[in-house]
Amino acid sequence: MITIRASKERGGADHGWLRTQHSFSFADYYDPKHMGFRSLRVINEDHIAPGKGFGAHGHRDMEIISYVVEGALAHKDSMGNVAPIPAGEVQYMSAGSGVKHSEFNHSSDAWTHMLQIWIEPSEVGAPSRYAQNKVSREEKLGRWKTVASGVGASASQEEGSFQIRQDAKMFAAILEENGALSYELGEGRGAWVQVVKGEVELDGKVLTAGDAAAIESQPHFNVKGRSKESELLLFDLA
Repeated sequence: MITIRASKERGGADHGWLRTQHSFSFADYYDPKHMGFRSLRVINEDHIAPGKGFGAHGHRDMEIISYVVEGALAHKDSMGNVAPIPAGEVQYMSAGSGVKHSEFNHSSDAWTHMLQIWIEPSEVGAPSRYAQNKVSREEKLGRWKTVASGVGASASQEEGSFQIRQDAKMFAAILEENGALSYELGEGRGAWVQVVKGEVELDGKVLTAGDAAAIESQPHFNVKGRSKESELLLFDLA
């Protein structure tokens, strides 16, 4: 069964310096029908103005992944990590027992486009940790590139991916026009497909940038590119 979550149906807000859309309930947006999907709790699509960002704030007991699509962010946290996160790189922060961090777009003229992803951990109170990886276009082109996976997930840890504290996997892929991919879901598992750019066809259903689909109770699905280049994320969840 495939359930579409259309981009135009998402919640969100325009704060001037931040234009954000929420796939699930977040901040001032609340919809009891969209509180998350399995352990996937947050997918926020953020556009951050030049010279603006998120000041220091705290989190705990959440697996946080930042996927930068365009532009760049500057990260700083209470664990002592200070790092730029340009487009094409992915940041992982396990908030664990508690961490404070900030993210800023220090560009003088370019907006930053990113997806902020939260996955609920399978254990609480664990030590906080941080990692960052580059995921090139070539690694994602025409294949499901593993970005993150956890203990108990359906496949082994791939080199260059994060190990997260949940039975879940996150993939990224780029499809050229008419390029196709399939995916096999393990018994009892569910998938969430989020379109980042372009347009794809998912088992006959057309999805454009910002659209998503929840997939349950079917063993496999197929995705085909419908634009010159499309980018998407896939979450395989227990």
